[in-house]
Amino acid sequence: MGLEEVKVIGSRVSPFAARVMIAFNIKCVEYELIEENILNKSDLLLKSNPVYQKIPVLIHRQLPISESLVILHYIDEVWASGPSILPSDPYDRAVARFWAAYIDDKFFAAQLAILIAEGEEGKKGAAEEAAQILVLLEDAFTECSKGRKFFGGDRIGYLDIALGSFLAWVRVIHKMCGVRLIDECKNPKLFEWAQHFSAHVVVQDVLPETDELMDFAKLFVAKLHKPSG
Repeated sequence: MGLEEVKVIGSRVSPFAARVMIAFNIKCVEYELIEENILNKSDLLLKSNPVYQKIPVLIHRQLPISESLVILHYIDEVWASGPSILPSDPYDRAVARFWAAYIDDKFFAAQLAILIAEGEEGKKGAAEEAAQILVLLEDAFTECSKGRKFFGGDRIGYLDIALGSFLAWVRVIHKMCGVRLIDECKNPKLFEWAQHFSAHVVVQDVLPETDELMDFAKLFVAKLHKPSG
C-alpha cells in the first residue's frame, strides 16, 4: 500500500472523528483507525497536529490533514468517484458550509455547557440556549432537505455528517443530565431525521453505544472540573 495508506488518528468517543469514519464509509474507502486517548495525547497526535493538538487527523500519502470539516472536503475531492458528500450546486454548498460552521460554533458549545453546568439552574440555562439553536437547525433542515429524508436530500451528505456525528452525545446528555435536546414535539423534523441517520448502514457501526460513551463522558467532565495545578 505504501504512500496510499489511509490512516485516521481518532477515537470512537469523538464526534469529530466519527465524521471522518462516516465519510469513508460513504466513499467505501478502507482506512486504519489509530485509537487516540483523548485524555492523554500521544506523541503521534502532537507531531501530526502541532497547532491544535486535536483529533481527528487524516494521514494520506504520509501527509497529515487536520480539522474534521477540512478533512470532509479533502475526502470528497480526493475520492471523487464515490458518492458526493458536499452539494454540487455552489449556493447549496455555501449554505451547507455556513450551517456546518454554525453547528461547530454553537451546538457543540451548547452540549458542552450542559455537560459541565453545575446545579439545576445552570443546566436549565444551558438547555434553553441549546433549544434555541435547535429551532434554527430545524429551519435549516427544512431549507436544505427540500422535503426529503436528509439535509443532503435522498442520501446522507455534508450537513448530515456534521450534525449527525453528535447524536451519540445527544443521547448521553439525555441520560446523564436529563436534557432532551432533539425533542419529538419541539423538533419533529430533526427527530425523524435523527432516526433515519442513526439507522443508516454507513453510520450504524460508527456512533458508540450510549453506556460506552457515558463512561467516557463522566471521566471527561470530572477532568474539566478538576482544579488545575
